[in-house]
Amino acid sequence: MGQLLYGSPPERIQIDDRVLSHLRLVTLAKLRRGESFAANFEFDSESGSGRTTLWLSPHSTLSFRFDGSRRPPINKAWLDALMVSANSPDGLVVVAEPHHAPETHEMPTMQVHRGNL
Repeated sequence: MGQLLYGSPPERIQIDDRVLSHLRLVTLAKLRRGESFAANFEFDSESGSGRTTLWLSPHSTLSFRFDGSRRPPINKAWLDALMVSANSPDGLVVVAEPHHAPETHEMPTMQVHRGNL
């Protein structure tokens, strides 16, 4: 279980390493182009439920911390779905990984864990 750390002091959002790897690629692509965007996360009941929205810009303090040392294989269809989400008016939402090219952009969201602050 990796962590997305945002701000100073950092808000810690625990995310599976595979999910975090895909979010990292989408986030870095947008920030490299100078694009700001919102990222939305829903927390599971173990983390007290709820949700948060982060505003990510090239000036954000952001870090991706992975538990594992191996990079997981990247699913291009999932990257595309996440980028479509990031480019929407509501901002990036972690959608479930498609096992084949999605026929619609409506996919269930995934919940993450709130880290210790």
